[in-house]
Amino acid sequence: MNLTDVIEGLVEERGLDRDKVIDIVCEGIKSAYVKKYPDITFSVVFNKKTGNVEVCSEKTVVSAVTDEEREISLRRAKTIDASAELEKAINVPFEEQIGRIEILTAKQVIASRIRDLEQLAVYNEFKEKQGTIITGTVHKKERAGYAVKVGEVLALLPNDNSIPNEPIKVGHPIKVLLKDVYPTARGDYQLMLDRASGEFVQKLLEVEIPEIFEGLVDIKKVVRIPGYKSKVVVASMRKEIDPVGTCVGVGGARIKPILRELGQEKIDLIQATDSIEKLVRSSLKPAEVDKVEVVDDNKVVVWLAPDQRSFAIGKMGQNINLASKLVGLEIQLQDVASPSSEINLLDDSDAEIADYDAAGSSDEES
Repeated sequence: MNLTDVIEGLVEERGLDRDKVIDIVCEGIKSAYVKKYPDITFSVVFNKKTGNVEVCSEKTVVSAVTDEEREISLRRAKTIDASAELEKAINVPFEEQIGRIEILTAKQVIASRIRDLEQLAVYNEFKEKQGTIITGTVHKKERAGYAVKVGEVLALLPNDNSIPNEPIKVGHPIKVLLKDVYPTARGDYQLMLDRASGEFVQKLLEVEIPEIFEGLVDIKKVVRIPGYKSKVVVASMRKEIDPVGTCVGVGGARIKPILRELGQEKIDLIQATDSIEKLVRSSLKPAEVDKVEVVDDNKVVVWLAPDQRSFAIGKMGQNINLASKLVGLEIQLQDVASPSSEINLLDDSDAEIADYDAAGSSDEES
């Protein structure tokens, strides 16, 4: 059987290694023969000159044949291999044919091994890119998320890893974080993508801002509620560099492309500090804080004017939740004018949530 065209097609169309494809084809054909003739020892090789697969059975050279399947006479053996000797094994061309069922077995083995080879090729191509920003094209919408074509490979952007309510259009380019690269497919995909994590924002900043890429400005921490806001703590490795100003750029030139990529999700850039009081003040911006008191290792109380409360809380309490995650402490708000009026971050009664939402509707924090 001539398989040159089949092998070359697999090599060219799928970018597979020719020798490995040949080995897989030979293995598949051998499995078909073994299925039909389980008591015979077979060898299968691909003749590159003729393009044919040659199937041979192993037989022992004897003076008198008593088992046609396993033995061959010396005289006949010499016609096949001039160096044949008694009691030695030689490979003899196998003339018997296999049936439809055995051919189906061969196809299944070959398809399975080719799939394994393709998955290994994908893994080797992308494993070094894991954790980086890549660009793909939205291929189609699926129940689990969006299929994104990255080169010749389809990857999955799961619904849980997408920015809420983000308008994603089929056929359009999209930047994504290559979150996971699996050695074998999980369902239909080996590549899992992400746009909803804090890591995605961090990697965008690294790509778009040269000083971060070069290590002159360091990102210390990122907390994020996708679609709403990210808070990013940055530190300068040199005294003459303002880390926040560097990230914002003149007239916001550097931060605006990142905001557009995030669908205008807000980003609060905060300069790193060893002072927990300063960090709390910055984490609650755009609210103006009057006083910060660290109660213990788990809690901090913040005093501020009543008209600053809605800014500190943010829409549906999201700003204060992000601030709490950023500083690693429970934040309690207290009005300067009314010390008994205290808001606990963990108190999410319906009345207060409604108040947060109403106040947050005009909350345009930078």
